[in-house]
Amino acid sequence: MRHQTELLAPAGSFESLRAAVNAGADAVYIGGTRFGARAYAENPDEKGLCEAIEFAHLHGCDLYLTVNTLLKDAELEELGTYLKPYYESGLDAVIVQDMGVFSYIRENFPDLDIHASTQMTVLGAEGAEFLKKQGATRVVTARELSLQEIQRIHDTVDVEIESFIHGALCYCYSGQCLMSSMFGGRSGNRGRCAQPCRLPYQLEGDGKLLGKKGEEYILSPKDMCTIEILPEILKAGVCSLKIEGRMKRPEYTAGVVRVYRKYLDCYLEYGAEKYHVDPRDYGELQALYNRGGFSRGYYQVHNGRDMISLTRPSHFEEKGKKAMQEKQRYEALLQEIKKEYLDKDKKETIEGSFQISLERPSELTVRYREAEVHVEGEAGQVPKNQPMTEADIRKQLQKTGDTPFTFGKLSIQMDGDIFCPNGQLNRMRREALEKLMEQCTAGTRRTAEGLPEARMSKKAERGSAKKSQKSAHFPLRVQLEQADYLNEVLDFPEVRAIYLTSEKLDFQKLPEYAEACHEAGKECLLVLPAIFRTPARQWFEERMELLRNAGLDGLVLKNLEELEFVKKQGLELPLIGDHNLYSWNREASIFWKKQGITGETLPLELNDRELRERGADGAELVAYGYLPLMTSAGCLHRTVERCDHKETVRMLVDRYKKEFPAVNYCRYCYNVIYNSEPLSLLNNKEEIERIAPESLRLCFTLESRKELRRILKDYVDVFCGDAPGRKPEYSYTKGHLKRGVQ
Repeated sequence: MRHQTELLAPAGSFESLRAAVNAGADAVYIGGTRFGARAYAENPDEKGLCEAIEFAHLHGCDLYLTVNTLLKDAELEELGTYLKPYYESGLDAVIVQDMGVFSYIRENFPDLDIHASTQMTVLGAEGAEFLKKQGATRVVTARELSLQEIQRIHDTVDVEIESFIHGALCYCYSGQCLMSSMFGGRSGNRGRCAQPCRLPYQLEGDGKLLGKKGEEYILSPKDMCTIEILPEILKAGVCSLKIEGRMKRPEYTAGVVRVYRKYLDCYLEYGAEKYHVDPRDYGELQALYNRGGFSRGYYQVHNGRDMISLTRPSHFEEKGKKAMQEKQRYEALLQEIKKEYLDKDKKETIEGSFQISLERPSELTVRYREAEVHVEGEAGQVPKNQPMTEADIRKQLQKTGDTPFTFGKLSIQMDGDIFCPNGQLNRMRREALEKLMEQCTAGTRRTAEGLPEARMSKKAERGSAKKSQKSAHFPLRVQLEQADYLNEVLDFPEVRAIYLTSEKLDFQKLPEYAEACHEAGKECLLVLPAIFRTPARQWFEERMELLRNAGLDGLVLKNLEELEFVKKQGLELPLIGDHNLYSWNREASIFWKKQGITGETLPLELNDRELRERGADGAELVAYGYLPLMTSAGCLHRTVERCDHKETVRMLVDRYKKEFPAVNYCRYCYNVIYNSEPLSLLNNKEEIERIAPESLRLCFTLESRKELRRILKDYVDVFCGDAPGRKPEYSYTKGHLKRGVQ
């Protein structure tokens, strides 16, 4: 059953939650002390979060907890203990990225709704359908999706759709960014992104700098504001309108919520025909926060220069009279919002009735939504002097004080002249309102029975037992972006399999490539695109017959869409999950195996100790290659130059003159920014032997033929022979093998 339309607000603290609820949010998402994608927000502790759940429910608001990071095994063992008090307090849903976490919650908290985080990079109906089958009640779409793509999800999958409507945009597809992680160990997959995309960069091509001077912020998108196209978003099937901003102050949350609340109510009451946004309200959103103006995000465009800040992203102009006026307006707006939504909590309107007579006990009944409470008092007294009036009784009963209630309708029935002490009226009122508060929150509470307090560590079982006294030998698998390099690799008998990436591949030659691999005693596998949206889906649908008869030995999958697509097409080939299908913990590894993934790729962000503890049986370790730091719908070639539908390799140059290869893959229309140095584990033979993966993968993207042969020969000598590990002759990085992430 579809959820009613919901305005969903961010809360980085209890104060922000109060602000959101008071301003009219239908639901709030917030993090606790652990496992949330905003580790630096003022997330409440256990007691504070339980109080937040109660506060939200008293005001008819749902509360969703972010558990949307990737968890290591030791952390997953503590998840039950962490969630239990919130579950029992009536938590409405959890927002999840990790399929291991997903499986754990589904097993141990079966009646708790799971929302698939935008960090899962849900790109279309296939991914949404896959998650629906696993038990997700809602999917949070990737921010890059168009209205048409969201409409397709709505039309084909019976699942709630949540989409961002306002706030900051990442340059990279959420969940696919390793830039902050590789730069300084602060992983976006752990809620600790350092936002390197907000720094200045230049684009270089053919040895010269491209673009205009002063336009260096080419990875920094403008903030999204969709207030003007809200009807179109709702028509596309979005039921939960999500505002970004858990790191922003409470006044921001309240201010944005109140504007969107106004226009959502307007649309729901009058429809799209009378929908019109007052420029003053749009200006208020701009005053609250923006990075050099707004865009409407990706809903109506695939990408574009107008979406990018280009100049230093700033809320205000840097100096001058206009900047001063903007700041004054901003401060005045914050004071207004604070006074209205933070200095006091909103009151919920309740109904009541009071009856008093001389013959029977007096009774006060109060009602709020489905809750109803009755409180009895003593019978009325014969007045010694002047009898009480209805106004006297009403005055005492309506003193709701600091409770979250205020009386709307209050009927009073008195039998003749009568008297009731104020103390009794006050007692009855207090008792009734306390019981009403209790009843309002009791209905959502649960009892957690049989849930694990904490799973016992099984580290002793995790480590692989493959290591022997002699140096281990590892099969090599080679991934090629340039298919015409195939013959260079076929000469090496130590290479067991060749992975051909699909971005530039001539699909008509697939049978020829597969036959050449087989003649050389090697497997041939196809690597599906990093992003599987409409262009990719259509490309593969048109070539299904070719794929079925190409003689392939398997497919390498990078996202949920591809897994569901392959199953629906009936392609019965072995499936390998790439590192994009995260499996940081054993629970996730087990999950992917149950989905038919016969081989997995070890995570790029775990260090050697964590990989040993996780276990590497049957898994592949990426041991060489330029790692993708960002995969984006934005196109640097189009932003800085122009879109000519020609694939180019440009260099993204940072403040320290480091160069990062940036490639626009036009077939599926996405960009990949690669690390400035390749990953090389050539000098880490002992660590790899202790990890004991099933095989090693070498990924070649930008190398020349000569470099490929030299690098491949080095790996053959070290990992297929008895040569000791050695330091490469080129500049390289060890990635996270030794440092990992927090």
